[in-house]
Amino acid sequence: MKIDLNSDLGESFGAYTIGRDEEVLDYVSSSNVACGFHAGDPTVMLHTVRLAKERGVSIGAHPGLPDLMGFGRRKMAISLEDAYTMVVYQVGALMAMAHAEGVKLVHVKPHGALYNMAAKDSALAEAIAKAVHDVDEGLVLYGLAGSEIIKAGEKEGLLTGSEVFADRTYQPDGSLTPRGQAGAMITDEEKSLAQVLSMVKEGKVTALDGTVISVKAETICVHGDGPKALAFTKKIRETLEKEGIAIEPLKM
Repeated sequence: MKIDLNSDLGESFGAYTIGRDEEVLDYVSSSNVACGFHAGDPTVMLHTVRLAKERGVSIGAHPGLPDLMGFGRRKMAISLEDAYTMVVYQVGALMAMAHAEGVKLVHVKPHGALYNMAAKDSALAEAIAKAVHDVDEGLVLYGLAGSEIIKAGEKEGLLTGSEVFADRTYQPDGSLTPRGQAGAMITDEEKSLAQVLSMVKEGKVTALDGTVISVKAETICVHGDGPKALAFTKKIRETLEKEGIAIEPLKM
């Protein structure tokens, strides 16, 4: 068995540092680099690409809503044209950074509220998928397992990466528990590891209400901005490898 382990990185901005990117990159196989809308700036973007290149970590764009103050986690009313152009703009920017460093952009993963909105809104998901396709049809589109974004990517003819989360709880419909709701985050390491193994080895996850639902796990997200992110990411990798599961990017 094999699984991709990805983390959201490059989220520092100007004089503000978020996360422990250099250390987290030692344990993941793919990086989702913020593209300046919800976090990140041109200097941070290029620096993160260089760090990922040095460690042989696959590089992906992490386009979000234009909401630095809210870190891209607040819903916004955007048109489908806005969604399309914002994704083209951000993916194109990171693709240029990667090109400048002599590496290839491999995937695209929408961020935060944009990700969650597109998980349920088929029209929005299709606008995002079309944007990715029009920039480079060889890019892999990451999205919540079983969501509209995965369906839209497949419809557009893209390779897709069905994503599951190590540190988030699920609702009975397969969606993530909203961050503002009690129990949204898993802070107990053992519970998180048990959830990861269940999703990867059995294709199942237990929702917050106890419902057992099926999930397709091709890539696992571990957030890089938490206080225990480094230790948590390291533990997940070690646990998976002990179970005989290889950590590899989806697209080699």
